[in-house]
Amino acid sequence: MGLRTRISLIITLAFITLSGCGESIDPNEPQGFIQTKGSDTMVNAVQMVAEEFMKEYPHVFVAVTGGGSGVGIASLINKTCDVATASREIKPKEVEMALKRGVNPKEFVVAHDGVAVIVNKNNPVNELTLEDLHRIFTGKATNWKEFGGKDLHIVTLSREVSSGTHMYFKEEVIQLGKKDSKEEFSKETLLLTSSQAIVEEVTGNETALGYLGMGYLSDRTKALRIGRGKGFYAPDVEDVLKKTYPLSRPLFLFTNGEPQGINKLLIGYTLSPMGQRQFKEAGFVPIGATVAQPQQ
Repeated sequence: MGLRTRISLIITLAFITLSGCGESIDPNEPQGFIQTKGSDTMVNAVQMVAEEFMKEYPHVFVAVTGGGSGVGIASLINKTCDVATASREIKPKEVEMALKRGVNPKEFVVAHDGVAVIVNKNNPVNELTLEDLHRIFTGKATNWKEFGGKDLHIVTLSREVSSGTHMYFKEEVIQLGKKDSKEEFSKETLLLTSSQAIVEEVTGNETALGYLGMGYLSDRTKALRIGRGKGFYAPDVEDVLKKTYPLSRPLFLFTNGEPQGINKLLIGYTLSPMGQRQFKEAGFVPIGATVAQPQQ
């Protein structure tokens, strides 16, 4: 018996149990099971949305799992999840593979994010350019002294290759947006399994340099201001919205074709003021947010 079959059976038995306890379920009331899978960057925010959604629709169960954007998109292609979460765009080769399997990926932008670059709070460095980050993460520069820091070897931290944040950082920093670039992370870069693992390593290691979604920022680490061209900018709401922060990006949900039934309800709820509030509380920028105007 497959996992989805077992889960469906559990839900069915739960409905039967509820009915047997005297609670009748209106057949017109939304009910069923939704499997979401993908981005570890988004997993906390999506879990918060799911919890509020299930209060609104108590007979719909939403399972939220991570694993990385690549895992989520692969699950959508393989029809083993209903909604894929991703912190990157779907690749043309993934779309091609999906269409061959009878899956037509439908994209929804549900929030905005700034990929923050973090260091230990005792590190005196406060800002780096994209070119600085490129040189460090490709192994061309290896000592903090070169960037105004202490005479210490730089330990670079990255998410694993299935992560959408890994792919985004590789394209924008390692390859500096050049489509024909073949550059890779230095072999010394440590690949960690989650954004929280990067937080923990940076917190305890004065030499570490890592990156993660802004939803994982805290006062345990220090986010650097990042420069490209003129000026340096922080991963905050205003500069992410204005896209002056160089590592700003959208966050996505994907379904197989136009969502129907309870999947449509979940997408609509995610885009609603209540769903967007959960993304804001998780540290991301809601899609309806605006830049505060200066007072006259």
